[in-house]
Parts: sequence; C-alpha cells; structure tokens
Amino acid sequence: MAEVSLPSNAFEPVTVERRVQQLTRPSLSYWQDAWLRLKRNRRALASAYIIVALLAFTTLGPLLWRVDPASQDVDQVSQTPWAGRTATVVPPYSPWDTQADARTSDDSAKPLSLAIAAPANTQAVRLVWTADPQASGYLIYRNIMLPGPEHDLGLPLGEVVGSDQTRFEDRLDLDPMRYYYSVVPLDADGMELAPGPPLAVDVTRVITAELAVARGLVPQTRKLADGDAVRLALHPFGTDYLGRDLLARLMYGARVSLFIGIVAPFFFVLIGILYGSIAGFVGGRVDSVLMRFADFVIALPLLLFMILFKIAFGIGPGESGIVPLLVALVVLSWPGTARLVRGQILQIREEAYIAASRLLGAKTRYLILRHMIPNTLGVILVTLTFAVPSAIFTEAFLSFIGMGVAPPTPSWGSMCNDGVKTMLTHPHELIFPALFISITVLAFNLFGDGLRDALDARMRSRE
Repeated sequence: MAEVSLPSNAFEPVTVERRVQQLTRPSLSYWQDAWLRLKRNRRALASAYIIVALLAFTTLGPLLWRVDPASQDVDQVSQTPWAGRTATVVPPYSPWDTQADARTSDDSAKPLSLAIAAPANTQAVRLVWTADPQASGYLIYRNIMLPGPEHDLGLPLGEVVGSDQTRFEDRLDLDPMRYYYSVVPLDADGMELAPGPPLAVDVTRVITAELAVARGLVPQTRKLADGDAVRLALHPFGTDYLGRDLLARLMYGARVSLFIGIVAPFFFVLIGILYGSIAGFVGGRVDSVLMRFADFVIALPLLLFMILFKIAFGIGPGESGIVPLLVALVVLSWPGTARLVRGQILQIREEAYIAASRLLGAKTRYLILRHMIPNTLGVILVTLTFAVPSAIFTEAFLSFIGMGVAPPTPSWGSMCNDGVKTMLTHPHELIFPALFISITVLAFNLFGDGLRDALDARMRSRE
C-alpha cells in the first residue's frame, strides 16, 4: 500500500471540556448529618429547650428560690397565685362570751335576723341573731355560694342549744373571701324548721403585730399599730391546703419525678441492650429461649410487683416507695428494648463487614461491643427518649393512687393526688403539677420523634 503524506495543517487538535462535579455540601459524618437534620426540626428543637429548662428548674431553682417545701404559711392556706397578700394589723384574739343574753338591740327585727357583732376577719366571725320563741336550739351553716331554693346551706358549723342563746363564733379555716351564713331553728324534737335569710359576710385577712415580727414580715425595729398594712410572704404559684409553697414543692417534686424518669430508663435500657444483643447475635435455640423469657416478663403486672416489692423492702402504708418503684420499673420494663436491639442485631450480623471481621479472627464480645451496639445506637437513643416520659407518667400514676411517692415527700404525682381533694374550690393545686407532667411528657415525646427522624438513614433519600 502506498504511503500518503498529509500536510501538517491537515488535522486540528480536539479540545475536550472537562466538567468537574462539585459537591453541593461538604462531606459530613453520620452524626453531623443527624445533628443538622435535628436542628431543622423546630418541634424537636423547642422540646429540647423545654427539657433543658426543666432540668435547670429542678437543679438551679432551689438555689434561687430558697423556700422550704415543708414549711407552712398558716396565714395563706390554699391561696391562688393572683390572691392579694395584704394583712391588717389587729390586737391579739380574745375569747367572746357566746353565752350572753338574746339579741335585744332591735326589737322590730324579725326572728332569725342575722348580723355580725364585730368586723369579720380571719381571726373570727361573730354572729348574732334575734331569738325564735318556737325554737329549742339553732344550727349554724356556712357556704361559699349564695344558698338557692333547695336550701343548700353548705357546711354545718355547730349547734346552739336553747332558744335564748343567739350568739355563735366561727373560727374554722377562715379565708379572706365572702361567706354566706344561715341559721336554722330546731323544734322540740330536734327537727329543722325553715331557715332564716342568709347573711353575706366579707372576711378580711388580719395578723397580729407580734406574729408579723416573729415571721420576719417586718423589721423588728418597726413599731406596728392597729390598722397598719403588712405584706405577707410571696408565693408565685400559690399555696396548697396546708399552706406550703407550691413553687418550692414543684421544684423538689421535679427532682423525684425526673430522677425516677431518667435513672430507671437508663438501667432497663442498658439491660435490654445487653440481653437483646446476646439473643440476636447467638441466635438459634439460645435466641428462642431468651425471647420466650422476655415474653414472660412482659406479661407480668407492674402494680402487683410494686406491691410485692414494697412488702419485700419493708415499706409500710404511708411511706414513700421510691426504691421499690425503681426496682419494679427496671425489672419489668427491659423486654421492649431487648426486642428492638435483637431485631437490629439480626440485621447487622448478616452484613459483609461482620463476616470479614469473623474471618480476621474477631471474637464475639468484640463484634458485639465494637460493631453491633454502636450501629444500633440510634435506635437505643430513640428508645431511651421515649422511655423517659413513660417512666415519669408511671411514677405519677402510682403516686396518684398512693403506691409510689407518699406525702410529705413531694412529687408531681403525689401533688396531683393532694390537688384532687380541693380541685373544686382551689383548682390551682391540681393544675400546676398536672401541667408540669403534661409538658414534660409531651417534650420528651416530641424530642424522641425528632431524634428518630434525624437518626434514620432512610430519611436522607427523602430530602
């Protein structure tokens, strides 16, 4: 074949434009990517802030609000947060002669016409009324609402024997509010007759000068006169039925509730991790036996074992059972975590890097601790965040029915139990502890939900 010679300019060089693919974002590790996705979840982030605030409330709160949760303020019993706390200085209490003659100051007054013999205050309410000649005695009633046509006269205070005895002194748990008093005459057989018209009495809060100085409400150098105004101790969340500060009790109650809600899940999740890892990795008959035992533990009733543990630890009626509650939660709550971890281990042990580690001579303990448990850490963290609110709610429920933390030790559950007794007249005693339980449980659940989405690798393909 003949050679063909071509000129040097017969060909032109071909230029190829190479486009280098650039990463849209820097390379991130699994945990860095999970943190970025968690920060984009506003509900989870807000819940995390609430959880931090609750921890600060229970740890730093008592350092700032130095009020003994067991101290009683008898001048402010069952006071609402918005109630006034001004008291008027009065002389010390002096007994009143209730055995004096019948009221004769107004002869034109109708029988059973009630009046007050002195200004009504929290020391005493002194009632007088005109005698009914047909009565052999009188019953005195007090109500916080105006009695209706059904004669719902309220609380019976006492009985006055004799038609000529027309005085009565009320000193029973007087609060600064309006009361309605009624007098009911009794016939010769002791049967109630038609009651007289009710009397509305506005009770004012008072205090003696000696008591104000003794409680540190005013300096000892200040001289108080009758009629002076004194500011009582501040209770931002009000007081309970024994005059104890609700804010201080909520702070100390949070220690008990969060202690049980965090410590108990930590231990039973740890037990579930080890148990589920062994069952999932070994497999076979060992796995079958271990999981059947876990199914048996799930079927055990928590309340029954709580009673048995209280007996075993020597906890009597009315005593706080914090230790039996912790033991019952740890002993009976681990199977759920064990099942989740076992499922993850069954999936991970079939991966190629596990087989390669086995070929290189890795032992079972090394495979479980170095490879399998770290790769199930996301599931473990999510399980822990969901176990905390469950434990808090369980403690609140058991304390509410008297099986957990007992008074006077404060916990949110026992405070709800106390608040139920006065929920109709003083609802704040129930609202505040119930609100803290609800906020805590909701915050941990929302945070756990956001953490689950952030740690789920399948969520990357959806973004």
